[in-house]
Amino acid sequence: MGLPKNKIYWFCQIAGWTLAITVEWLYFYFADGYDPDYFYFALANIVLGISLTHAYRHIIRRWNWVRLPFVQLAPRVLLSVVVLAAIMTFVNLPFDRSMYSYLFVNEPSIVLGYLTSWGKTMLAWVLSYTVYHYVERTRDAEIEKILLKSSIRETEAKVLRSQLNPHFVFNALNSIRALVHEDPVKAQQGITQLSNLLRNSLLADRRKTVELREEIKTVEDYLALEKVRYEDRLTSRIDLDMRTLYWQVPPMMLQTLVENAIKHGVQKAVGGGFVEVTSWIETLEKEQQDRLHIRIRNTGVLGDKKASGGFGLENTATRLDLLYGPLASFQIVQDKPDEVCAEIIIPNQSEGIFRKTDTRNITSQAA
Repeated sequence: MGLPKNKIYWFCQIAGWTLAITVEWLYFYFADGYDPDYFYFALANIVLGISLTHAYRHIIRRWNWVRLPFVQLAPRVLLSVVVLAAIMTFVNLPFDRSMYSYLFVNEPSIVLGYLTSWGKTMLAWVLSYTVYHYVERTRDAEIEKILLKSSIRETEAKVLRSQLNPHFVFNALNSIRALVHEDPVKAQQGITQLSNLLRNSLLADRRKTVELREEIKTVEDYLALEKVRYEDRLTSRIDLDMRTLYWQVPPMMLQTLVENAIKHGVQKAVGGGFVEVTSWIETLEKEQQDRLHIRIRNTGVLGDKKASGGFGLENTATRLDLLYGPLASFQIVQDKPDEVCAEIIIPNQSEGIFRKTDTRNITSQAA
């Protein structure tokens, strides 16, 4: 760990002023020999220089000068240099006149010379200190801006993660109510599946990603509930590469797309339709990187994306961009005249959690 800023500041103050005054004292020491009065006066100059510049530090921090625009900061800095140089001049000039009067012979503008000499010293200190804090303040402002932007993006992501269509909940409850007398066991299963969906929706805003197997369990619960409603009009198939089960994906994302597939595809088809979810891993040899592919195929006609996809498509694209940026992609196309295909590609940022447990596929199917 580095030294605290306050300790660094005092070290620079003491070392800097001691060095500056010592150089001047050594000049007179070698020219005129040791003079105890000038030695003590040199020590007093060190204390005075530290005191004046420390006072400037207090002023600049007290009035937040570094937060001012440059056009307002510059004249304040120049005025401070003039004032500090004037104080050092009018303290040193009388003493030097009495000690080294021979140096003032034929010097018509001695005051201006002193002001210029001390002005250079003060300007170096003031500029160093002010520029350092000005740059530091700018850097802190940029960091705050980045953190604020990150916070906004995280808030947006939380809102998007927690979306669950309320119409689906109402429809599911109506379907379960119809089963209470006809098939109590199936009604109980439906209540359990609906509670799982609601719980996952509530937990979604607390987690950025979940394992694919957990997300697929949510999709299976959702499809089971919709199966109660659509009966034989809905068939579904889930075919997953076992190597993808532990890959991290955004929570509730697949459920949103499957819901979109049923609402805008199967529901509108006269004879019903199907929903198929598949996953596999693509290895890019050039980049030495694996990518997860998830494909959702369903009965339907794409047409206008906004009319056919609604909030689900925009939700998916935005969430992938917030989490992975340009490394991830999402597209939806009309694969066949009566089939729509949506495909998601996610980079291997979760490779530490990814486990190659098996090369076989896992398949579930509802008819």
